Amino acid sequence: MQPPRQPRHNRLRPLTFSQAMSVKPLIVIQLNEVNFDVVRHYAGKYDDLPAFKSLLNDFRALETFGEQRYEELEPWIQWVSAQTGKTYAEHGVFRLGDVVNTPDSLVQIFEVLESKGLRVGAISPMNARNRLQRPAYFVPDPWTDTPSDGSGFSRRLTEMLRQTVNDNASGRITKRSLFTLAEAVLRSFHFRGTTDLLRLIRGTRRKPWTKSLILDQLIHLVHRSLWRRARPDVSFVFLNAGAHIQHHYFFNAEIDRKSSANPAWYIAPEADPVRDMLKVYDRILGDYLALTRQGVRLMVATGLTQVPYDRVKYYYRLKEHARFLSLAGISCQRVLPRMTRDFEVFFDDNAQAQAAAEALGAMRMERTGAVVFGEIELRERGLFATLTYPDEITPDDAIVTANGRIERFGELVAFVAIKNGMHSTRGFAFVSPDVQEALPAPPVHVAELFNLTQRLSMS
Repeated sequence: MQPPRQPRHNRLRPLTFSQAMSVKPLIVIQLNEVNFDVVRHYAGKYDDLPAFKSLLNDFRALETFGEQRYEELEPWIQWVSAQTGKTYAEHGVFRLGDVVNTPDSLVQIFEVLESKGLRVGAISPMNARNRLQRPAYFVPDPWTDTPSDGSGFSRRLTEMLRQTVNDNASGRITKRSLFTLAEAVLRSFHFRGTTDLLRLIRGTRRKPWTKSLILDQLIHLVHRSLWRRARPDVSFVFLNAGAHIQHHYFFNAEIDRKSSANPAWYIAPEADPVRDMLKVYDRILGDYLALTRQGVRLMVATGLTQVPYDRVKYYYRLKEHARFLSLAGISCQRVLPRMTRDFEVFFDDNAQAQAAAEALGAMRMERTGAVVFGEIELRERGLFATLTYPDEITPDDAIVTANGRIERFGELVAFVAIKNGMHSTRGFAFVSPDVQEALPAPPVHVAELFNLTQRLSMS
């Protein structure tokens, strides 16, 4: 693997009016972590992935790489690189949601393009803050505490995404979120796309992994609707179901049947969620490919990718973070759930944060003696923690704390998954075939997508 190339920021001048009128709209589709080696296998074997075949055969391809240390190879790190043009060593954003604490000098692609006179829209870009002055639309990811654009619908959509995604493990959805879901479906109605959405909803009992695909299908429909109404010069849409399904079900993919297997109680041996995911994504990509015939340019990027995991590891998530902290005798200002096992806690002062970190760090599973929260990072009047216990948790399991016990810990957590996929530094990007300029010689650091996006937006 080549060492990371330091991206060189292009100093592009703002467009003149005549230039702006001639620039082709660009849509950036962020297919988080999708493994295109796997896509190539399925597209070569089956005829029901025409959009992926077009992407592989007709588009110009670019291979990327990210950080080399595994703990730095996280999507919320790599996408910050893609959106700022800086490597992790340069931007220093290590946690999901931490982009909101970065200085003004860390400028994102969204603001750069807006400063050039372009209208920018974005739906759920990972670990991105909203600092646009006049967004066509902006809906943040469910884990980053940054505002949406000023419209009432975007605010309601943001609140719904945060509630449903962060409570997904426990299956809870509020009435308010249900009303917003209905509003989103009506606002973004598209006969075929909405039919696909309803089909996915009906299939969740038989195929529970389609829940994540429901969210991506809805995000796509909302993005498609907002794009058609606002017609921004550049738009970004982030889709995460591929990463979710690979993490949870990679062992059931056709190309990996001979490696580790999932237990039958977890998923039927004949099921293939990866293929199900690709079929849904193919229809989504097909909608965007149709726009290329109207002069729209596309860039599809994965940020990084996944390969099958090499051991058995269970993932759990606290059901009610504030309640658990209360049971543990930890008082705090507030707690914010982050992705899957992570959460961030805020306190009145550093002494409280230190005491809480020591309390969480002392917790052991009584049955095995293993650490429960193995990753705890102290912050200014706060901490960031991860539930790292790797084995199966039963309802009767208890936690031993520094001052006692927490009974029936298994009822306080929600089972998320058996880990199937692990991150790989390799990433993929595809650019519309009508782009004439030379692409950088691969492989390039994922941060180079920042410059590539600028060039595609301004040419």
